[in-house]
Amino acid sequence: MPRRKLSLSALTILELTPPQMVECAALAGYDYIGLRLLPATDTEVRHEIIGATALKRETLAALKDTGIGVLDTEILRLKPDTDVAAYEPMLETAAELGARYVLVAGNDADEARTAERLAALCDLAKPYGLSPSLEPMPWTEAKDIVQGARIVKASGRANTGLIVDPIHFDRAGSSTETLRQLPREYFGYVQFCDAPAERPADLDTLLYQARCERMIPGEGGIDLAGILRALPDDLPLSVEVPMQQWAKTANALERATRLREASLSVLEQTYAPS
Repeated sequence: MPRRKLSLSALTILELTPPQMVECAALAGYDYIGLRLLPATDTEVRHEIIGATALKRETLAALKDTGIGVLDTEILRLKPDTDVAAYEPMLETAAELGARYVLVAGNDADEARTAERLAALCDLAKPYGLSPSLEPMPWTEAKDIVQGARIVKASGRANTGLIVDPIHFDRAGSSTETLRQLPREYFGYVQFCDAPAERPADLDTLLYQARCERMIPGEGGIDLAGILRALPDDLPLSVEVPMQQWAKTANALERATRLREASLSVLEQTYAPS
């Protein structure tokens, strides 16, 4: 079985502070952590970690003490009124934390403008050694991997790419054959989760499943093995499994440990000799 490094996504353990996330990832046996430097929604907690803050210093200390690396940071949105230059403080902090990737969402219906903004973001991020990578999500304006790939190609930048999230990939109706045909260099890591096979019939349920109630890898109905086989076999896996009901009875470390074990089990089954 190919050796895969595993990262614990911030969304999985969002109740923790960034330093606590680092410690949780280390105790649960992960190689990396993903950190959410900017909230995804207006109602989500905002951590004061960008710039010269005490929380950033605490996070850096936790990273040093544990040896955990930062795989990615979140989340930048490209909207019609986005001023890309305003994201530089976030990029600077991401680089200080040692991140490699920055997750980007496309929230602008003008695809050409999204590509231009992505290019500008890549230029801004390049001196920091960062790759702003687009995550297609069916409720955004970059809905699937086909559209995402068009935007990445149109940006004309080498330090960008696509992030495949199994639940978004499945809910957008994307195919593994299409995924297999995309340039390998588009992919730096892949997110990992599961979900019911039946796709939601309405937007509210779609959002709720994605943000609050995913499933442990291997316990749902998504073709995880097909997705893995369609991508390079050395990509790190970012385990992103928010489960609000489970979080009421199991702490972050319990959940992170179980999710790591489940992810490794799916990997073992996927690459087992036939």
